[in-house]
Amino acid sequence: MKISIITACLNRASTIGAALNSVMSQVDADYELIVIDGQSTDGTMEIVNQYVDRIAKIVSEPDTGIYEAINKGIRLATGEVIGLVHSDDELTDQYVLRDITERMMQTDADLLYADGLLIDDKGHVVRRWRSGRYSKRRVRHGWLPRHTTCFIRRETYERLGLYDESYHIAADSDLLVRYLYEHDLRVTYLRRYISRSRMGGASTDRRMRKMVWKEDIRMYRSHQLPGVATRLMKVMRKLPQYIHL
Repeated sequence: MKISIITACLNRASTIGAALNSVMSQVDADYELIVIDGQSTDGTMEIVNQYVDRIAKIVSEPDTGIYEAINKGIRLATGEVIGLVHSDDELTDQYVLRDITERMMQTDADLLYADGLLIDDKGHVVRRWRSGRYSKRRVRHGWLPRHTTCFIRRETYERLGLYDESYHIAADSDLLVRYLYEHDLRVTYLRRYISRSRMGGASTDRRMRKMVWKEDIRMYRSHQLPGVATRLMKVMRKLPQYIHL
């Protein structure tokens, strides 16, 4: 089973190397790496081009945002399964893709999700996103897995649609609600940490919180769910992530 990893980036010279190396260090897994750059100006592409012989496809051109970039990557992907490693993310160890491959082959899942860590600028863990079990009822009450721990079959993207580029921040939540709530997919949970993400992305920036609320409410209502109530339940579900046991 071949996995396509998409890394979307824009002016991430300080982190892109670690993200790419976390993918290229994977063992016992068949994968391709696709980099979609929004025409960076800070040296990001100079770093990417150092690995040109190990990256299947590189695109560097202006785009409207991360979701257009991800959609470009999905359309270029040739793997049976597609995962995302953003430019400020890393896979936690060299066996992540091996374990994902084994589980998806064992279960014939359409979508796999796992657990993720969120770290600060010094690399300290500040949140532990333990996803837990999936059910449509839980999605209806604000539950979603961490987006970057989701690995989805390319056929599922082709059948159910890609990311809605009208959203600036909430297209990942929209896609997961659409897939996990409105459709009947084969879903499996890999109970282990597979990604490490730096805090400070678009949806974690305090300046963007107002937009997050607005887009999430719009998103939930588009799926015939109560916007404000479901958004509040989503926030409440994240509180245990800050408790380190």
